[in-house]
Amino acid sequence: MRLEKCWFCSSTVYPGHGIQFVRNDAKIFRFCRSKCHKNFKMKRNPRKVKWTKAYRRLHGKDMTQDSTFEFERKRNRPERYDRNIAENTLKAIKKIDKIRSDRASDHIKNRLKTGKIQRQKEARKQLEQDIHLVKAPLALAQDSSLCLPKIKVNISQTQKENQPMEE
Repeated sequence: MRLEKCWFCSSTVYPGHGIQFVRNDAKIFRFCRSKCHKNFKMKRNPRKVKWTKAYRRLHGKDMTQDSTFEFERKRNRPERYDRNIAENTLKAIKKIDKIRSDRASDHIKNRLKTGKIQRQKEARKQLEQDIHLVKAPLALAQDSSLCLPKIKVNISQTQKENQPMEE
C-alpha cells in the first residue's frame, strides 16, 4: 500500500482518496481533498496559506530539522524480505515515534517559553506604570495618610420608627 503526500498541504493521501492532476508536461500533483485542489487551481502559494505544513515549517511552528525525519524518507530500492530485519524495523519504528513526539513537545515548550517571558515583561512594565493603583496592605496600615479618613455617621432610630412603611 503506497501512501502519497498531498502536494499542497503535505498531508497523507491514502489509496482511493483524493484527486490526481496531471499537467501537460506529465508532472503529477496529488491532492488530499478538494480544498487543496481548489487552492492549487487558484494559484495560491502553500507557504503563504496558514493551515499548510509548508507555512508552519517556514514560520517556525513545526520542527524542520531533526534526524528522525530521515527515517520517513521515500526509498525506491526494493529490499529482500528478512524476518529478523522486519522485526527489528518494527521495534525501531516505535522507538523513533517516541523520540519524535518527545522532541516535538520540547519544541512546543520552547516556543511557548518566549511568549511567557514576553507576557511577564509586559505585566512588569504595566505594574511599574500603574504602581499608584496598587499599595501593600501593610503599608496602608502603618501610614494613615495613604488611606481615606473614616467618617462616623449617626443615625437616629426614632426617625425610622415614626415613618410608616411604604409598600
